[in-house]
This record gives sequence, structure tokens and C-alpha cells, in this order.
Amino acid sequence: MATADLNFGDLLEKVADAIPERPAIVHGKHTLSWREFDQRSNRLAHHLVDIGLKPGSKVAFYLRNTAAYLVLFSACAKARLTHANVNYRYVDHELFHVLDNSDAEAIVYDAEFQPQIDTLAPRLNKVRTFLQVGLQPGSSFEAACNAGDASPLHIERSGKDLYFMYTGGTTGYPKAVMWQHDDRIAVIGMTAANTAAEHGQLIGDGPVGPVVLAACPLMHATGFTTALATLVSGGCVVLLPTPAFDAKICLQEIQKNNVERMAIVGDAFSVPILEHLRLHADKYDLSSVSIISSAGAMWSANRKLELLKYFKNATLADSLGSSEGSKLGASTTKAGDTSETGSFKLGPHAKVFTEDYREVVPGSGEAGMIATSGNIPLGYYKDVARTEKTFPTIKGVRYSMAGDWCKLEADGSMTLLGRGNNCINSGGEKIYPEEVEEALKTMTEVYDAAVIGIPDERWGQAVVAVIHLLSEGSLESAKIRDHLSDKLARYKHPKQVIFVNNSFRHDNGKVNYRAVTALMTS
Repeated sequence: MATADLNFGDLLEKVADAIPERPAIVHGKHTLSWREFDQRSNRLAHHLVDIGLKPGSKVAFYLRNTAAYLVLFSACAKARLTHANVNYRYVDHELFHVLDNSDAEAIVYDAEFQPQIDTLAPRLNKVRTFLQVGLQPGSSFEAACNAGDASPLHIERSGKDLYFMYTGGTTGYPKAVMWQHDDRIAVIGMTAANTAAEHGQLIGDGPVGPVVLAACPLMHATGFTTALATLVSGGCVVLLPTPAFDAKICLQEIQKNNVERMAIVGDAFSVPILEHLRLHADKYDLSSVSIISSAGAMWSANRKLELLKYFKNATLADSLGSSEGSKLGASTTKAGDTSETGSFKLGPHAKVFTEDYREVVPGSGEAGMIATSGNIPLGYYKDVARTEKTFPTIKGVRYSMAGDWCKLEADGSMTLLGRGNNCINSGGEKIYPEEVEEALKTMTEVYDAAVIGIPDERWGQAVVAVIHLLSEGSLESAKIRDHLSDKLARYKHPKQVIFVNNSFRHDNGKVNYRAVTALMTS
């Protein structure tokens, strides 16, 4: 597929030139105009280059949802540096893996994460600089954004420049998906232009860009892509002023900023929003919202239909995709529509294949994995074997096949079954049972453990565990939590535990997940 040689750094520069006085980012009481956004990112880009970072150097983003995240990405794109997202929920060994595996030469982190940085820094010998983001004007990040040269870098960039999107691995350790700028710009459809200058002219001559609330974390693909698409289109990104999602604050920000579009992650966000609106709907005017989009987790049909009772002018856009590939499938729901959970129209470049790469026949009832071709990532950073498995070439066409299973219906639509290898998707976070099982088995009292995900109204799936103890009895849930606290991020901890006295494995040693599921759901 032909791709224009476009780069995020060039596009963002031209947008700022075209609409300097319009708002680019709103975060609580603070608003950055496009001029301020451009100048701050220019100064930061100069600073990163001045300390020795070169095109292709990796920068770790250990940040929550603030303007700093987007300023930093703009600076990296302008200086041809590679973004590497860090899940701020990770504990020490998980954090070290990402920071070391990415070959990060700079780490930019929120002040609240100083204790973790202090612990890890002595082991991170590739890092040239640490920049702390804090509210105080004297923080190292603020100093880099406020002082120095605010002029453009005047360097030639390439559509082949990279950014990384770290995503969970089969062992629980994340792996970096390598996206080229031009591929990502093309697949999301961020511009119809062939050059950055042409794009800037289109933005300047066109209508005012949308006001979009990225309610989900920028550290994940859904929030990050939403924010980038908004900025490239000349819009304004609204970020919630609280570190954790708060439905009341979210609705207040929608009303205050006349938000037109909102990005969430399935039921993990829609459930608390609905819980609040059922009691307080009369306090909000939500008529400005025309689109609520979701990707990365199951979005229940009944939640969608109830949301439309409150967001009366909205269309709900449910997208099936992953860090490895977008537009696998799509579903839209409007007021008066019916909706089915997990039902999607197949994407424009998507197909469904069996494990031996036979194309699934619609209506056959055969399950297969969804794959997409066209503008897809280069693969995983420093993982050739996993790249070959996830990005196979089938009959001369290279595909991205991240492991989402579905059934292809007779009418060509697909019904999502879930991610393969028993992966648990809880609120958009990928959790691999084997990792949790091994952490549980490090307890001296535990003989064996099996972990599955069971349906949960809010999170889509909840992590639950069956534990076989060395002796009969049980363990206090507080003791299990304490033991896991420095081994696993909190969202991976089991929300429910059952204790058994018998083995739950097949004769070949593999966990009998069907039997375990029966125990947990009986």
C-alpha cells in the first residue's frame, strides 16, 4: 500500500503554524495554545539533542495523563527520537524490563515515581538523563521546556522514523511494537495531504478541529492514538485533572469544555459513568458529545444502549484493534439501534485465518484469528521469533495477527471470541495467567495454582485463582496481596480465590482450564 512520507514532527509543526492561538491541550485549569505547545516542545527537543541524543535514541515515558506526555512526544518526533511508553502500574522488575529492553537513553517521569526511579537508576547504565515532571516551576522537565531555543530544529525528518508501543507479552513481560510514523498516520487516516505543508494549509483553511476527551491512559494505544489523531487534525485534547478515572470529574470536564468526542476503554469506563448518571443525570448537559469511541476491551451491548439514554446525540464507535494493528473491525451504535456484544464489521484489510493459515469461510462456524494487512508495524523490537509469529506472510501478503479469535458469520460480520492463549483482558489491561500462577506458587504454602478470567460487569474480566495448598485449609486474602505486592502490578492480583485439595491438571501436566472455570463459575 502506498504511503506518503509523513512524520508526526513535521505535521505538528505545520498545525501550530496554521492555528497558533487555538487551544491544543486542556488539563484541569491549565490550557496550552498551539503556539505554547509548539514552543515548549521545540525547547525540549533542543535540550534532548544538546545532551547527546541522536535520531533513533529511545525516550521512556513514565507518565500519567498530563500535557507533559504530549509535549514530550512532540519533542521526540521533532528530534527524531523514539517514544517508549511505560505502564506506571508496573512494579520494579516489570519496570526494569521495559526501561532496559527499550535501550532508553532518557527517562521522563512524574515526581510521584521518584522512589521507583531511585531504586532502578543504578542498574540503568544506558540512561543519559532523567527528567522529572513536577508541578513546581523548577523541575528538570519544566526547566527544559521553559528555557533555551524555541525555534524549529530545521532538520529533515522521515516517515520511517519510529515510535514504540509496549504491549503485554505471553510471559507477562511487555514487548515493543515498532511503528513507522508514515504507517501509523496512514492507518488512522489522520490527513488526506501528501506533504506536511499541504496538511498545514488544510488545517488553516478548514473548520475548527474537534475537542476530544482522552479519558483512558495515554500509556496505552487507545488513549495515545486518540490524542495524536486529535492533535494532527488541529483539535484540542482534554485530559482529566485526576490521576485515576473519576466519573464525576469526567462528566464535569465534558460539560465545561463542550467536549465533542470522548475515548474510553469499554465497560471499565462506561460502568462508573452509568453508575453516576443514574443518580445525577440532571446535573449535566452532555449534548455536545457526538462520538464516544472505545477500543482494547469488551464493551457490553446493554452498557452501550444505556449510555445512549444520557448521551442523546452520540454515536458509539466500538473498534477492534491492538498495539499491533488497527481497524480489525468496527461497530457503531446510535439511539434506537440494537446492539450485540462483540459483533463487528470486518475491517477493510482484515481477514480471518485458521492456525494453519487457511482463510475461514463465512458462516462455516470455524473459529479463526483476525489478521490485517496494509500499513502495519515492522514487528517487535529485539524479538525476531515473536515477530515472525505475529506478522506472518500468507500467499505473498504480510499480515498482523495479534491473536484475537473470532467466528466469521454468514453475512461477513464477525463475533469476537477473545485473545488466544487464555489471555485475560481486565479493563483494557492484558494479563497472562501463567505469570500470576508462577507468582502465587512462590508462596511457601502453595502447591499449585491456576488463574483464569471470569466475566465482570465493570472490568470485562476479573482475575480469579484456584489454589492447591500443601496442606488443607486456606490463606488470608491480605497475606496473598502482601506476597504479590512486589511481584505483580495490582491489577494482576486475583479478585477471588478458591482453595482445593485435588490437582486440576491434565495428565500431560497442563492446567485443565475447563475444570478450573467450572469451579469458579459454579
